[in-house]
Amino acid sequence: MTETITITVNGEVVAKGRPRVTRRGFVYTPAATRKYEAHARLAAQLAMNGKSPITTPVRAEITIDLPVPTSWSGKRQDAALRGDVRPPTRPDADNFVKVGLDCINNIVISDDSLVVDLIVTKKYAAVPALTIVIAPLTAATAQGRLAR
Repeated sequence: MTETITITVNGEVVAKGRPRVTRRGFVYTPAATRKYEAHARLAAQLAMNGKSPITTPVRAEITIDLPVPTSWSGKRQDAALRGDVRPPTRPDADNFVKVGLDCINNIVISDDSLVVDLIVTKKYAAVPALTIVIAPLTAATAQGRLAR
């Protein structure tokens, strides 16, 4: 399989939440994270359309589109939508990446350790979404040699 796969999860993006522990010692993932992961897994299954997971090294490009704060002035909102203002706020980009890679694991790629190139962009957008583009790499490229 050499084609690029694009997974788009529409709606407000939820970062991977920290595991919680009950008083009895049970560890669980927060409900908001579980719900978003289920939504993202469904989007990944729809993007794959019944194909088997990729088993070769891949490049992943993850775009995190966050909503522009409504409390900002119109001028500042326009600047954010143009890309002049970027979101340096929490949650961190790596928590969004964790939820994105966990959701495509065993659906789009056989294991998230196959991601050898990772590009992450966190920006403001009119419509919040998480977009993951997966592109298989040739074996020679993945091992650091030029592909022929």
